[in-house]
Amino acid sequence: MLEAGKIYCQTSKSFVNGLRELGHHCSEDKMMELQGVSPSINLFQDVRRFKDVKKEFERSSEALEGALARNAQAPRGKQHEVEEASSALLNARKAFRSEALDYVLQINVIEAKKKTDILMAMLSLMEAQAQLFQQGHQSLSELDQYRHKLNEEHTQFVLNAAREKRDMEQRHAAIKQKDMSYDDSIMDFNADAANGIAMEGYLYKRASNAFKTWSRRWFSIQKNQLVYQKKFKDQPTVVVEDLRLCTVKPSSENERRFCFEVVSPSKCCLLQADSERQQQAWISAVQNSIASAFQERREDTHSPVRIHTSAHTLRQTEDEGYKALDEVQAIPGNRQCCDCGEPGPDWASINLGITLCIVCSGIHRSLGVHFSKVRSLTLDSWEPELVKLMCELGNTVINRIYEARIDEITIKKPHSSSPRGDKESWIRSKYVEKKFIQKLPETGRNPPLRRSSARRNRATTQDRTVQKPALKPKPNRATLPRLTDVEEEEEDLSGLHPGALLYRSAALQNFPVMADALAHGADVNWVNMAEESSTPLIQAVSNALAACEFLLQNGANVNQADSNGRGPLHHATILGHTGLVCLFLKRGADYNARDKNQKDPISIAVDNANADIVTLLRIAKMNKEMREMDGAFGQSGHSGGQGSGGLVGGTGGGLAHTRKSLQAIKNHISGWALGGQND
Repeated sequence: MLEAGKIYCQTSKSFVNGLRELGHHCSEDKMMELQGVSPSINLFQDVRRFKDVKKEFERSSEALEGALARNAQAPRGKQHEVEEASSALLNARKAFRSEALDYVLQINVIEAKKKTDILMAMLSLMEAQAQLFQQGHQSLSELDQYRHKLNEEHTQFVLNAAREKRDMEQRHAAIKQKDMSYDDSIMDFNADAANGIAMEGYLYKRASNAFKTWSRRWFSIQKNQLVYQKKFKDQPTVVVEDLRLCTVKPSSENERRFCFEVVSPSKCCLLQADSERQQQAWISAVQNSIASAFQERREDTHSPVRIHTSAHTLRQTEDEGYKALDEVQAIPGNRQCCDCGEPGPDWASINLGITLCIVCSGIHRSLGVHFSKVRSLTLDSWEPELVKLMCELGNTVINRIYEARIDEITIKKPHSSSPRGDKESWIRSKYVEKKFIQKLPETGRNPPLRRSSARRNRATTQDRTVQKPALKPKPNRATLPRLTDVEEEEEDLSGLHPGALLYRSAALQNFPVMADALAHGADVNWVNMAEESSTPLIQAVSNALAACEFLLQNGANVNQADSNGRGPLHHATILGHTGLVCLFLKRGADYNARDKNQKDPISIAVDNANADIVTLLRIAKMNKEMREMDGAFGQSGHSGGQGSGGLVGGTGGGLAHTRKSLQAIKNHISGWALGGQND
């Protein structure tokens, strides 16, 4: 045994010495040195090509930044500069994405070579060891299984790398042919994101200093706060501490495009997106964050948030909201969500006249305000005309229109426990694609729609809803009465297109038929050339405030005039409807517009000796003049108290006091008018 050990040691020493001599011999061999340098040369070529692509990527990134800045700085009024900036941005975006794909492709190529070279070297080493020691060391055979596994992994890596390379090349070719006129980099709002960031992206922010400079920052919505960073390594700067105290709205007063404001009790932050699509996405994201924050507050009863500075305002708003909630939910069908049936909905779509749960309201917000305008029944303030409008429609009436063909289709209506994706698919099919509405027929069989008297008595909201005829309004199939002082006549509507049907139903304040006409694509500003180019809004002026509110919520032009040059404000003034005058002024009606007789609304009100309307119109005119004076003195209402207000001494305070006094008078008159306006 001892002799065998000595022989083994001597043999091992001889083997090691032989390897050492072989190494010295091979180190002087030029061919061996060249073979060792060859992979390094290939790798250097790949790295050099990678660096060239990286430089091109950085150059295109800088070009895109410049194009974005020029596009953002293009003034709204100069169309040719806007078109040039948009074209330059489109070309820069194409070049940036092409270079980005090339850059990623080179990274993948280097990574793939690194993996395959390492695995190939390891595989060669193990095969050499297996051949060398197979006869002398039996235990090495145990590594055969592991060796085969590595071989399979290597093959799989090669296949995956080839597949990824092919996919990247196909994507590269597809991107070059794709339309780049829109930016598909917008993130969707996700309140349940794992990292707590519901929305993030670049926005331009206007500084609050005297120069009002714009700077591009990375904004994000997280933990019910709006924050931004100059660089990714910097600590976030909080813009809004609590989104529940804020509101968001588009800004049309600024010269730059795609601007919106986030207004808090202490300040106003003016932001700008890169496109209208991004602007709408950010506005919807902030609104959804506000709704989610209030929902979390309502669910978390053990840790209520108390903010002393605004507690009274919030409490007052909630009290008013609960009054609106009770009144709106008293309408049959409104105690369940219109789209999924969840009981106790506390959100509403004011242009559709329906109630919604929190989940469906978020989906409606994502559709955009041209499809659905969402408002909370408990958290937002509700004007009397909006409550009247909601009580005139309701889930039952709207579902008869938008779900008229639900029995003929195979799509199943979601319920309260259905996934959000199913609800979103249903809502888009229902309101955007309008798959379930009744198609326009050729002839009609519906009974006539009647309104017995032009001076009907007012009833309670619930009574009015119950007394409405249980009809399924269909354009071109109904008849409407034409009212006279003595009797009613039925007007045949067979063959009328949706625009004409909306016109006739607006004159008689028939909300189901108005909603049905809009669902079938009626132009809310349709012009009846046979009746002095009158519009549905002008027709609704002679009857009720709620019908005008319904048309305005659905996009009616408050300044569209008839052939006599008279807009809705002229007609409301002529008829002496103070409430409608106040409503049109709130919606931006032009009180300086003149008709063919060179009469503006103030002149008409003076001729009619209507003191209330004269007061309202003059208050509106004075408010505009004071706003212009504020701008001249540098006292912007959106500067958060900053600016040059201190330069004018007591002038700003006097203007503010005068405005408050005028607003009190205006609120008193308009409140009386809205409350006394006949339905």
